[in-house]
Amino acid sequence: QVQLVESGGGLMQAGGSLRLSCVASGPIFSINAMGWYRQAPGKQRVLVATITGGGNTNYVDSVKGRFTISRDNAKNAMYLQMNSLKPEDTAVYYCTAAILDFGAVRYIDYWGQGTQVTVSS
Repeated sequence: QVQLVESGGGLMQAGGSLRLSCVASGPIFSINAMGWYRQAPGKQRVLVATITGGGNTNYVDSVKGRFTISRDNAKNAMYLQMNSLKPEDTAVYYCTAAILDFGAVRYIDYWGQGTQVTVSS
């Protein structure tokens, strides 16, 4: 069974940095696009950043210049380096990946369970 597991969240003061990790495990044949979403209390889940299989990246305007998404295909892993954190970055962060597992005929979007990031002012 394919699973995504996030780690690296926590409590940080404004201006600090955190690095989130997301590791995919299970019968994985190939991983296409991956991404990070976040959901603040009382708000909808929104896209933060994406990275294609070829390494092309895209960011929401509010995190450009502060967050960096990357991936290690050999480890089936994705990362989100978050610098200059702001209180408005407080949210549960979720990773997602389009994964083709062995025996499947199409890519399926999988989600992690989420990791809490809290930024204090």
